[in-house]
Amino acid sequence: MTNEEYTGSISQIPYYDGLLQGEKAELRDAIRLLLKQTFILEHRYDKRSGRFIYNQEFKVCNKHLEFIRAYLAVSGINVLENSQLGLIYIQGEDTMGEKLPKLATLYILVLKLIYDEQMAAVSTSINVYTTISEIHDKLGNYRLFKKQPSVTEIRRAIALLKKYQILEPLDVLEDLDGDNRMIIYPSINVVLFGDDVRSLLESFEEEGDSDDESEF
Repeated sequence: MTNEEYTGSISQIPYYDGLLQGEKAELRDAIRLLLKQTFILEHRYDKRSGRFIYNQEFKVCNKHLEFIRAYLAVSGINVLENSQLGLIYIQGEDTMGEKLPKLATLYILVLKLIYDEQMAAVSTSINVYTTISEIHDKLGNYRLFKKQPSVTEIRRAIALLKKYQILEPLDVLEDLDGDNRMIIYPSINVVLFGDDVRSLLESFEEEGDSDDESEF
C-alpha cells in the first residue's frame, strides 16, 4: 500500500478519464443506482405531472452501456438491455442477495399474472395498472392467504417492489386500502417468465402459509 489514500473513484481507465467531470459524476451515479435497484426504466411515472416521463438515468446508462457492461463484468455482473420493454438491468449471483418477505414474493407472482392477462387483452401500453384488492383476490383464488396480512406487511412488500422498479404506487400508502392503485412496470417480465408463474404459485399452495423469506 502507498501513503496515498484510496478515494473509491474510478481511475486509470481511458474511457472514464476522457469524460468531462459532470459526465463522470453522472456515470458513477448511474452505476450505483443500477446496482442498488437492479432495473432502470426508460420511462417512469411522475406523480407531479401525472404522466410517464423519460428517465435521465436510463439515458446515461444507455449512452455509456458498453463501458458499464465491461466495468461490471469484472465482478461477474451482466448488464442487459431490452429495448422493446424500455429496460436496462443487471443479472448475476452477486445481485440476488436480498431477502424478500414471503408476501413480496407472492405479490411478484401475482403481478406477473395480472400483467400477462392485461397485455393479452390487446393493450397498447407496456405498463399495466392494478389495485391491492385485485392482487389479494388473485392470491385468494390460489388459497395462499390463511390470514389477511397486516397493513405493515403490505406496506413493506410494496416498498420493496417499488425499490426494485417492479411497481409504482399511485396513492399514498399511509391511506392504505383495497382501492390503492399501482402501476406494474415491464420489469416484471424479466423477473419471471410466464410459464414459471403458475407452477410456483402451486408450489406455494402446497407448502402452505409460513413466514419464510425468499431470495431476490
